[in-house]
Amino acid sequence: MTRRRLLGLAAASAGAAFSGPVLTGCSKDSSSGGGSTSLTFMNQSRGQVKALEKLVETYQKQTGVKVVIDSPGPSNFPAKLQAKSQSGDMPDIYSTLTLSEMIPYYKAGWALNLEPQLTGAWKPNFSPTALKLTTVKDGTVDGLGAGIYSAHWEIQTSGLLINTKSFESAGVDPKAPPAATDAWIEQLKAISQKSGNGAFLMASSLSPQFLLTHASNWLTDQEINATLAGTASWKSDGWRKGLQLLAELTAAGVIVNKALPGGNGDNPTVEKFFFNVQDTATIFDGSVAIGVARATAPDFTEYTSQGLPKATNGTQKARVSGGVGKGACINPKGKNVDAALKFVQWLTEPEQAKVFVDMVGLIPANPQVKESDVPAQVAGFASLVDTLQIVPTPFGADARTALISGVQGLVLKEKNVDQVLEEMDTAQKRAK
Repeated sequence: MTRRRLLGLAAASAGAAFSGPVLTGCSKDSSSGGGSTSLTFMNQSRGQVKALEKLVETYQKQTGVKVVIDSPGPSNFPAKLQAKSQSGDMPDIYSTLTLSEMIPYYKAGWALNLEPQLTGAWKPNFSPTALKLTTVKDGTVDGLGAGIYSAHWEIQTSGLLINTKSFESAGVDPKAPPAATDAWIEQLKAISQKSGNGAFLMASSLSPQFLLTHASNWLTDQEINATLAGTASWKSDGWRKGLQLLAELTAAGVIVNKALPGGNGDNPTVEKFFFNVQDTATIFDGSVAIGVARATAPDFTEYTSQGLPKATNGTQKARVSGGVGKGACINPKGKNVDAALKFVQWLTEPEQAKVFVDMVGLIPANPQVKESDVPAQVAGFASLVDTLQIVPTPFGADARTALISGVQGLVLKEKNVDQVLEEMDTAQKRAK
């Protein structure tokens, strides 16, 4: 793949993918009653399609309720969901994305507040961490009341996927994680010399997770949240050191094709290099990628997961950026609210959680699933759950856009770390 193609549509990534959709609050269906025997579920995930299809078949046999799954794919899902909201023809159930992406839908009233339902028998289906990560506190998002607007059967952590064969062929032991980032870069340099084309790749759209994770070596969760909330500057030393790792990877010459993919399909592109083409030794991704691998490259199993190495000179215990993974929102304006709620509750029960674990290879949000049931490839990601950052304020769209554009310039050596952070700070202040 050429360098130009690899960069993709950076402008599209900066604009269309992360600017909040314009939504309306009206709906063709205003009834809140249940009783329907047919539900519509618009699904974003590529990796969970087969598991969902199996589960809805089981559910129909058990209850007589038919659930129609619509899976437009991750690249097309945001635009289709926005179009549905604008036409007032929202599905009964739909996949939830990150909080920053979902805020416009929540404000427009397209997601049922599930918090009143999570005080009884349904609550044990979620770990305390999962509930913390989904709870919107009062005052966190301007114009949005406190509550829980989505139910998740998955927890997601961010880290590294490594191709064990690539490591072994370069004389690097994949079972010996580096003690810190300087040792990690030396590993990547050895693999790069063997491959001749770098050893590490990351989608530009995942640069916020990369920065949040590495900057935690110097910043507390409270300090991170203060910056996201706009009360502290992106130009602090902790953020500078956090982003400096990407500059160090660039200087070491270990980034594949010396560029980061951009555009709406940047992460699927990176995952294709790793899982399907298998010419990329290491990628930064989320645990949800395991499901993509099982769906698109089921025969490739020679890879493992691990956390991003801690900083050589960090002052804090490193924590990982992540959150809840795949889950669902319920349309409170449709005709099938009660039936939709019952189905989503059923999806999060231990038996169904086990199906997701077995077929998708995810980290379950249900604590009743045994640790030994988690597949080997996701074990490294799963080990990071206890180090998840708990940061209530979402990454702002303007700062995110500036970061995504900035890291591409950083890797191309067109910008330095201070310039990227200055652009993020300016963008966030402009948005206030």
